[in-house]
Amino acid sequence: MRVGLGYDVHALVNDRKLIIGGIEIPYDKGLLGHSDADVLIHAIMDSILGALALRDIGYHFPDTDKKYKDIDSKILLEKVFKLMDEEGYEINNIDCVVACQKPKLKDYIDSMREIISKILNTEINNVSIKATTTEKLGFVGRKEGISAQAICLLRRKV
Repeated sequence: MRVGLGYDVHALVNDRKLIIGGIEIPYDKGLLGHSDADVLIHAIMDSILGALALRDIGYHFPDTDKKYKDIDSKILLEKVFKLMDEEGYEINNIDCVVACQKPKLKDYIDSMREIISKILNTEINNVSIKATTTEKLGFVGRKEGISAQAICLLRRKV
C-alpha cells in the first residue's frame, strides 16, 4: 500500500465557470487557472501522483504547455489513472475536503463522487468528499479563492 497527499488552491475571479469535482456549479465567479482550475480534481491527482512518487501535476501537465489551456481536468485525471494502472496500483480509498466559503457544495457532492469514482475505476464508497467553510477567515473566508486537500491510499492490484 502507498499513501499520497494532495493540495490545490485557485483564486476566484469574474468571467470564469466554477468547476469543482467535474461539476459546473452555478456561481457568479469561477476559479482562475491554466486548465479549468478544478481544485478538487487537482488535489486528487497530486495525491495519486505523490503516492506513486511520480512528482506532481505541474510536472506532468505544465501550465507553459498550450495543449493544457482550459482543458477539462477530468481528462487529466484519466491520464493520472492510466499512470497508476501502469504502475500496478488501484484505489483503496480517497478522502477529500474542499474549503469554500461560498457557494455551498452539499447538493453537488454525490455527483462529484460518482464522476471521480468512474474515472478512477473504483466503487463510489471509496471516494469521500467533504466541504467546509473557514468561518470567514483567510482568503477562503474572504471569498478570494477555494482550496482542496486529498489523501489517497493505493494498493497493489491482485
